[in-house]
Amino acid sequence: MGPAPAGEQLCGAIGEPEVMEPALEGTGKEGKKASSRKRTLDEPPAKGLLQPVKLSRAELYKEPTNEELNHLRETEILFHSSLLRLQVEELLKEVRLSEKKKDRIDAFLREVNQRVVRVPSVPETELTDQAWLPAGVRVPLHQVPYAVKGCFRFLPPAQVTVVGSYLLGTCIRPDINVDVALTMPREILQDKDGLNQRYFRKRALYLAHLAHHLAQDPLFGSVCFSYTNGCHLKPSLLLRPRGKDERLVTVRLHPCPPPDFFRPCRLLPTKNNVRSAWYRGQSPAGDGSPEPPTPHYNTWVLQDTALESHLQLLSTMLGSAQGLKDGVALLKVWLRQRELDKGQGGFTGFLVSMLVVFLVSTHKIHNTMSGYQVLRSVLQFLATTDLTVNGISLCLSSDPSLPALADFHQAFSVVFLDSSGRLNLCADVTASTYHQVQYEAWLSMTLLDSRADDGFQLLLMTPKPMIRAFDHVLHIHPLSRLQAACHRLKLWPELQDNGGDYVSAALGPLTTLLEQGLGTRLKLLAHSRPPVPEWGISQDPPKHKDSGSLTLGLLLRPEGLTSVLELGPEADQPEAAKFRQFWGFRSELRRFQDGAIREAVVWEAASMSQKRLIPHQVVTHLLALHTDIPETCVHYVGGPLDALIQGLKQASSTKGRMVMSRGGELVMVPNVEAILEDFAVLGEGLVQTVEARSERWTV
Repeated sequence: MGPAPAGEQLCGAIGEPEVMEPALEGTGKEGKKASSRKRTLDEPPAKGLLQPVKLSRAELYKEPTNEELNHLRETEILFHSSLLRLQVEELLKEVRLSEKKKDRIDAFLREVNQRVVRVPSVPETELTDQAWLPAGVRVPLHQVPYAVKGCFRFLPPAQVTVVGSYLLGTCIRPDINVDVALTMPREILQDKDGLNQRYFRKRALYLAHLAHHLAQDPLFGSVCFSYTNGCHLKPSLLLRPRGKDERLVTVRLHPCPPPDFFRPCRLLPTKNNVRSAWYRGQSPAGDGSPEPPTPHYNTWVLQDTALESHLQLLSTMLGSAQGLKDGVALLKVWLRQRELDKGQGGFTGFLVSMLVVFLVSTHKIHNTMSGYQVLRSVLQFLATTDLTVNGISLCLSSDPSLPALADFHQAFSVVFLDSSGRLNLCADVTASTYHQVQYEAWLSMTLLDSRADDGFQLLLMTPKPMIRAFDHVLHIHPLSRLQAACHRLKLWPELQDNGGDYVSAALGPLTTLLEQGLGTRLKLLAHSRPPVPEWGISQDPPKHKDSGSLTLGLLLRPEGLTSVLELGPEADQPEAAKFRQFWGFRSELRRFQDGAIREAVVWEAASMSQKRLIPHQVVTHLLALHTDIPETCVHYVGGPLDALIQGLKQASSTKGRMVMSRGGELVMVPNVEAILEDFAVLGEGLVQTVEARSERWTV
């Protein structure tokens, strides 16, 4: 059981006899054969090949050590099998950073720090006076409306701090991103910078000046802008090294205010920090009506103030526990394979890291657990906990001035508070995204509990894009149609809160509308927004409509899917008016066999394949009726195999039967070979259809 002693492992290499060259006069056939046989026996093994270890009988059958027994016991209890343990350990080796690469990244970070602090200062000017900016750089922010109060000057950062997963050791390959927080000096900021996007304007100007000077440095091969987690009010500056290390790392610079600069009471989810008169360009209303709250805007400001405190909390909880770090790495792989961490509002690796901290603080995860145990515990928590109904908090304070969880539930779909009790970590996560995470966690736990042989492959190694995870998928393009939807739905407060991002403003009401219309046909509705691509420092930032299309996935229930009737209330009920308003001209009065007269909607579907596509009719009708999105802007993908199945069915009707003679009579019997051939063609078509709509991601 145990390894061989060092001496015996090396004896085959050290004690090899020297290869003797044959004499010139002994060059006959027998001499050649003997020489070749001797070379075969005496040649040392090729370098890099593993050789069997020679053990004596006593060593081969000796009792296992306590360490080996503990290892076997842990494998049986925690991993179900030795194979699963080996697979998890090999995956972690693949996604971790090597020490050599860490040293190169650290050297690059030191160079970045030296150059950032040497950027020259700029004298103070008005925020709207941006003539001092060089011609080769653009402000990475849509300044709408342009007029805003305040002054700006550039000073080198007061502090440069590496934050995020790199310091914690939980970042995973292949894309290594290092987040660096640049604390802006207090002289740049003013007391009312939290109002009307003033802070975000200064933040963008700070990055523009940095970008202009760093782009001239030969150290950097690429200097460009990107949005932080898809938030268009919070750009970041991306730096990559020049030469062979260009793909080694991406350093993301995030300007932030001093930790205690903004008063927390002004950034509560019930407060307003974007005035309606300023945003809409109108004169202030004199009727004394209250301003709508701006919870998302306030959260984005708070996020910048909490970068260092979150790093300290994560470092305290995860610093010395390798099992917790391994669990976070596995969870990040799990999220990436399902594309749950992409785009704005994704369930990011930072969120799962904070979720691990929460479970540790509530004693549901222990520091001594292995990475696989942490993965199971987090998936079990996600599968059984609905944060859209019952939020959670890392705050242990009993301060009565702190807002209650109910206040956050009124402002956000998903609630997970940090240790301050004022910042919702899941502010950008929609209810649809969280329910998708819940469903995938439930599927994963079912797979792990089944102890299937391919459980690891399906859980962590198989990509699962939306086209694989959902029955029907629809794309709304162009996204500019959602701007008209916001006007139709009168989403002025949401537009004001999201800084004009009409996609984010319309997303919640849009998914709620479709969920109500699909009703019992729908099991799960999810959405996906592609990440906004990077752009050069000399280019204008991309507009909301430039981010591709909005993708919605529908997971359907077999029960009631093919029903052509939407049964409404009776005509004399007060709910009948709401039913008619919701379905529009599709709603009509019908008398049923029991004598009842009800509102009802009947969908046109003759064949079974058309009945399976009734959700297509529902979606296009509701979007056109309530959001002014025409059917031409909805690209629906559902039932792609119906044409293939129908073609095989027609072919089988001719060649699927054959004539045979039985008892002197000709009879029609099934042609088994033709039927099997049809199934083979169908299988090939299924594989080609799925592969054509899927993406591969390798660790």
